[in-house]
Amino acid sequence: MPPTRTTSSPRRSWPRLNAPDAACPSKNWGHPQPGIRERGVPVIYVNDNFGEWRSHHGEILDIALAGAHADLVEPLRPDDESLFVVKARHSIFYETPLAYLLNQLDVRHIILCGQVTEQCVLYSALDAHIRHVKVTVPQDAVAHIHDDLAEAALRMMERNLGTTICSVDSLFL
Repeated sequence: MPPTRTTSSPRRSWPRLNAPDAACPSKNWGHPQPGIRERGVPVIYVNDNFGEWRSHHGEILDIALAGAHADLVEPLRPDDESLFVVKARHSIFYETPLAYLLNQLDVRHIILCGQVTEQCVLYSALDAHIRHVKVTVPQDAVAHIHDDLAEAALRMMERNLGTTICSVDSLFL
């Protein structure tokens, strides 16, 4: 889930992140750990289409790169090996082909990075849990709008869903 929602577009008004988050909550925000592909881990971007039903991943990326925060989007640009799923709602699973794709790839554990912690990340973790997919959330690779709600969301994911909350640096230790 790249943080394209931090950009602005003539088509939409975008949610504002707290100033420290907009600046970049960490060097890891939305990034998979270096070397992750060498470990055979697929990287799948899941982005909102913001109601633009004719859009595709290239167009969504172009809009984000043309926005006010292209500097935050550019480092997260998907490479040619990345997979891309478009979503319309908060969860990465809700009415998307992601569950089918994960099954085809034999993926039983996902690492959620991106934003917004107390919305899309939380709902996606819940939907993964009910599909018996293990979830890890590196807390230094997600961004939030509200500090208190993000902290509560991370606690809920850990306590109620069995989500592993960690740092990016500890992902593959």
